[in-house]
Amino acid sequence: MTVPMLKRLLLRRFRSFPAAVVEFDNPTFLVGQNGAGKSNLADAFAFLSEAMNSPLSNVFERRAGFAAVVNRRSPKGRPSNLGLRVDLSNLDEVTRSAQYAFELKYFKGYGFKIVRERCLLHREDGSIRFNRNEKGFTSNVKSLSPPLVPNALALPLIGGDARFQPVWDFLSRMHIYRIDPAMLRRMQDPDSGVPLRSDGSNVTSVLREIRQKPNDWKTFLVLLKSIVPGTADVNSKEYGNKLALELTQKWTNSERIKFEAYNLSDGTLRSMGLLTAVFQHPRPSILVIEEPEATIHPGALGAVLDLLYYAKDFMQVIATTHSPDLLDAKWINDGHLRIVNWEDGVSKINPVSEAVRGIIRDHLMEAGELMRSNALTAASAEHTLVRRNNSYINDPSKVPLFG
Repeated sequence: MTVPMLKRLLLRRFRSFPAAVVEFDNPTFLVGQNGAGKSNLADAFAFLSEAMNSPLSNVFERRAGFAAVVNRRSPKGRPSNLGLRVDLSNLDEVTRSAQYAFELKYFKGYGFKIVRERCLLHREDGSIRFNRNEKGFTSNVKSLSPPLVPNALALPLIGGDARFQPVWDFLSRMHIYRIDPAMLRRMQDPDSGVPLRSDGSNVTSVLREIRQKPNDWKTFLVLLKSIVPGTADVNSKEYGNKLALELTQKWTNSERIKFEAYNLSDGTLRSMGLLTAVFQHPRPSILVIEEPEATIHPGALGAVLDLLYYAKDFMQVIATTHSPDLLDAKWINDGHLRIVNWEDGVSKINPVSEAVRGIIRDHLMEAGELMRSNALTAASAEHTLVRRNNSYINDPSKVPLFG
């Protein structure tokens, strides 16, 4: 099975990143100290996904406005243009690759407008594209004529067109999870179960949907048992018009005991949330998980890794982590690692250094061992080269947003 992939993400003045170019594998682990910028990078995925499903003004309002999102590091100390670009591959049977980018400009009064937006798809039957700038909208698909306003993206309006739909669909199905055990303990209102919310606050409804697919449910329970030994079942129990989690465990060979969510540990609840995120339907295109090891017993981290390894066959997996134990898996190679650092007042992200790459490839040490030794180092700028037209650029700010 070929999984659609995000191959590259470009950030231009997004949060703590003045400029960044990130190449992705599957899975990709983002490693760095607290405050380095991992959560800001994760928010780029949330931002893009929300922008496909909500008015762009609402996306900024949820983040305290444009000025709070754009990186303020500029010569005059004023917010500069903010831009994002994604390079995608294997979107469907006819779309080999695609690129989508937009650039936004700040103006007085905490407003913004779209300077440029472009979508380009390379298909088996030829390339299609649209380009939008301050002068208007053009496309080689003659039937396209979306009603545009200065602060609204065009792709969400065009996403219903079957030719551009693969890009919109991929971006709209990127999901970022920070599972909050407190939300899983609460009584929950039933909903459609599509999708699982970022904090897990509708997990009971999503579980009901997963149970309708016997093969997925069987695998779900096998993985949960490896994290929470003795688990026999997990269910969504009705209390009037509310739903609550209920876990059944083996007490003896013939007896079972049931625990409601308020009796379950944070680690058990987070495990349920992570499993639900992986097995939900429809599946995410990209699953971003922040610190999957949090509150999980070290002895169960192997099962968490098994879950991430399983998930990569159905979706692209990106995880932030502080855990050397999580990185001890022998299947994790240097290509799966990206190092996020805070340097000179900005966030930077790079692959691992040549020395680390050699150590891991020669099987001298695992990534987790290097992390424990404080030796999991990033490549220096001169070795982080981006190819363009038979030459190389080692400054992310010089990689064109619409290149």
